Amino acid sequence: MSYQEVFILFWDQVKESVQEKRFAKLTMAKTIGKPDLKNIFLRPIYSDDGFKVLLKLRYRSKETEDIEETLTLEAAFSVLKPHLKKSFLSVLLFTTTKDVTFKINKKGMGSITESSPTFFEVTQAEKD
Repeated sequence: MSYQEVFILFWDQVKESVQEKRFAKLTMAKTIGKPDLKNIFLRPIYSDDGFKVLLKLRYRSKETEDIEETLTLEAAFSVLKPHLKKSFLSVLLFTTTKDVTFKINKKGMGSITESSPTFFEVTQAEKD
């Protein structure tokens, strides 16, 4: 399966973890080359008016200030998707029941692996 198709399956697990209140964090890592953008993080914000995420773009250079923005999960998906294969080869979903890793190999194929959880409780991001 192409990495785009596998990423949709991975994203389904992200949405499921949010619905079940197990979503702890999402990280885009393993950059291609040495781009200025080092990581992208999503942290949960559960509230009475719905679920949002704190999106953080972390840069390598000290001169470039990190960017933080509160978004819906759908809006965050739109921000993350263009960075796949262009800037990042892996995305890690941390939930309270398992860690799920999405990877793109050299041939452009996607894969999903699961492992024991890193986080055992959800720590919410601080709201603006």
